[in-house]
Amino acid sequence: MASQVLMLACLAMSCSVILASDPSSLQDFCVADNDSPVLVNGLVCKDPKLAQPHDFFFSGLHLAGNTSNPVGSHVTPVTVAQIPGLNYLGISIARVDYAPWGINPPHTHPRATEILTVLEGRLEVGFVTSNPENRLISKILEKGDVFVFPKGLVHYQRNVENWNAVAIATLSSQNPGVITIANSVFGSKPKISADILAKAFQIDKKVVYNVQSKF
Repeated sequence: MASQVLMLACLAMSCSVILASDPSSLQDFCVADNDSPVLVNGLVCKDPKLAQPHDFFFSGLHLAGNTSNPVGSHVTPVTVAQIPGLNYLGISIARVDYAPWGINPPHTHPRATEILTVLEGRLEVGFVTSNPENRLISKILEKGDVFVFPKGLVHYQRNVENWNAVAIATLSSQNPGVITIANSVFGSKPKISADILAKAFQIDKKVVYNVQSKF
C-alpha cells in the first residue's frame, strides 16, 4: 500500500512539472498580428498563409546608434516589435553602441537571459547577485569575448577605452523587457515619494529631488 501511495505521489509530481513547462510549438511559426484587438500572453498569430519574407526580416544592425546622450550608449533592439516572425520563438537580438567611456547603465531583463559578444573595443561588464549577498561579478572583455547575464539580475556595461565600442546582445525571449534601475526608481510616473527614496538610499531628500529632476 505504501509503495502504491509513493508511486502515485511521484506520478503527480511528474505531471505537475510537465504542465508547468512551456508548451512545444504546434506549428512552424506564429507571425504576430499587430492589428488584432485580442489580448494574449504574447501576440496573436496571423494566418500562416499570409506570412511574407518581411515578417522575418530586419535591416539596420550594421548602422551605428547615436550615443550623444547622458549615458553615452545606444541600444538598437530587434525583438518581436521589429520582426513579427519572432513571436513565440523565444529569442531576440540587439546592437549596443558605446561612446568612449559610455555606459549601458544598470538594468534588468525580467523575461530573458542575455549573452553579450564584444565586436569592437573593450568593455567592463558585470552583474549583481540577489539578496542577501549582492555580490558583484565583473570582468573586462576584449574583442570577441562573450559574457552571460543571468535572467532578471541587475547588470551593466562600460566602455573602458577612448574610442567607440560595439557589442551584440542575444536574449532568450522575443520580448525580454528592460528595467533601467535609475529611470524606474527616480523617473517613475507618478514619482515615488522622496521620503521613501531618502530612507531606502539613506540620503537627504534634497538629493532625491535633485536626481528626480533629471528624469
